[in-house]
Amino acid sequence: MPISFALIATLSLTTLLYALHDATMKYLSVAYAVPLLVWARYLIQMVLMLIVLGPTMGRSLVITGRPLLMSFRALMQVGSALGVQLALRTMPLAETTALLFLTPMIVALLAGPTLGERPGRRGWMAILGGFGGVLLIARPGSGVDAAGLVFALGAAFCSACYQLSTRYLSASEPPLRQLFYLTLLGTFSMSFAVPAEWTGEIPDAISLVLLVGAALSVATGHFLFIRATRDTPVSTLSALLYTKLIWAVLLGLAIFGQAPDAFSVAGMIVIGAAGLSLMRPAPTAAVA
Repeated sequence: MPISFALIATLSLTTLLYALHDATMKYLSVAYAVPLLVWARYLIQMVLMLIVLGPTMGRSLVITGRPLLMSFRALMQVGSALGVQLALRTMPLAETTALLFLTPMIVALLAGPTLGERPGRRGWMAILGGFGGVLLIARPGSGVDAAGLVFALGAAFCSACYQLSTRYLSASEPPLRQLFYLTLLGTFSMSFAVPAEWTGEIPDAISLVLLVGAALSVATGHFLFIRATRDTPVSTLSALLYTKLIWAVLLGLAIFGQAPDAFSVAGMIVIGAAGLSLMRPAPTAAVA
């Protein structure tokens, strides 16, 4: 299927919105605890979905025949979101984004024991290549924070579990219900962190605007991706999602003055190439 200009524009906007969300949350994490930011993001998304979808979808937003798997899927994405934001506190935007694109390689590793899908020669080459890219980014002397690296890799693992559970649910659960379950469980689970992390400080007006903007960015990005999946092979969409790396580099340089060095750029290219080599037409879901 030929790639239209409209599709390229839509996916470029989608990945820009994802990158803007990450950059905004990284900026806010200097002044606010990461668990509070993640909780506030999910709360805002949940309220927006209730306002927009509640009147038309009603109970169908939450009624499911597979509550345990839906909950597991949601909690894995919450873990991924938390790991991303913790990594971004100490790591550059571009390098963190590149490490998250290890997700397809981890999916390929886990698909064997969970789905009976063996990686094969191409899969193993992609997996080894992807982790080789990680070594280029996190090489000795690179200055990459060790804790941030662990959080980023943990986020990629959680994202892989999220995608695998999405494959199990795709036949029976509509995307908007899956998205609402994610916001609902995200709000509920992260609420337990509020008493421990909140010092009573009320965010200023600028911080509130930025936080709402971040929530709107990622929610709109999810919506655009869901719309795009209706008429386009997911392998094509997945390939175009790698444009997020470009936005991450540009935003990291423009906002934080952080430019990846030659070795990190090489690592990003290796990870991107390894991930693209694994793309097949199969159900998946957007990540941010």
